[in-house]
Amino acid sequence: MRDRADREPAPTVKSEIVRSGEVPIAVHAWGGDGVPVLLAHPTGFHGLSWAPVAERLVERGYRVWSFDFRGHGDSGRSPNGYHWNGFAHDVDAVTRHLDLDGHPRLLAAGHSKGGAALLLDEANHPGRYARLWCYEPIMFPVLEPLPPDFDNPLTRGARRRRSRFPTREEAERNFASKPPLDVLDAAALHAYVQHGFRDAHEGGVELKCSPEDEAEIYAMGPGNGVFARLREVGAPTTVACGELTDAIPPALARRIVEALHHGRLEVFAGLGHFGPMQDPARVADSIAEFETVTRTP
Repeated sequence: MRDRADREPAPTVKSEIVRSGEVPIAVHAWGGDGVPVLLAHPTGFHGLSWAPVAERLVERGYRVWSFDFRGHGDSGRSPNGYHWNGFAHDVDAVTRHLDLDGHPRLLAAGHSKGGAALLLDEANHPGRYARLWCYEPIMFPVLEPLPPDFDNPLTRGARRRRSRFPTREEAERNFASKPPLDVLDAAALHAYVQHGFRDAHEGGVELKCSPEDEAEIYAMGPGNGVFARLREVGAPTTVACGELTDAIPPALARRIVEALHHGRLEVFAGLGHFGPMQDPARVADSIAEFETVTRTP
């Protein structure tokens, strides 16, 4: 799963900046000219982390975009904190800019926070997406938003995250050698490191998504309110999860599916929360198969 020697060279990605309110958002076009697919990344990563999935979808003939949420990658930091409605606003801005709003064949796929943001955006704009594919969309099974939790394990872990390395190569070796990122497909890990770090003024490289911003995103997660709005989502939706996950396990994923009008559950044997970056071939197959069975003329 980690060897990419037999893969074709990556397509040329063209990036541009659009505006989500006052926040600059980086949008990445992977190529292709078929059915449009929009990819939304998880907390702490960026749109180019989708590289192994995006490349496979382009090879299948899809036209693919991804983007960097505020506070991630080459997008700007949020000027007013990280309430998760802001991530839905980013999706809204990208979809409108790409003229995909209401496209009859549009499929949007999101991982973790990315999936939650897509569901929020569809609830805000019913009919925007023809279908949604969400791998472990982060939500809490409550009908009233929970207060922010600035002392949860993910928030504490983000604050302790090492943010600087002498080189990208050393960062990649470090992540590949220990949990949690040691499970990532080699190409996904490489894309994360190459585009998730910037050259630091003091020398070396530093994370583009700062530990402080990542910690606040996790802290604000309990208040995202996604679960209470699932009945507002009319698009056919695949809710996928990993068999071994500790984030959105199969039992909770099933509750999410049951709350949707047109939901289906897919459990990936042997995978955890990083599924799309653990086994991009299997995930690309799942997205393409879902697009095919829900395709309209």
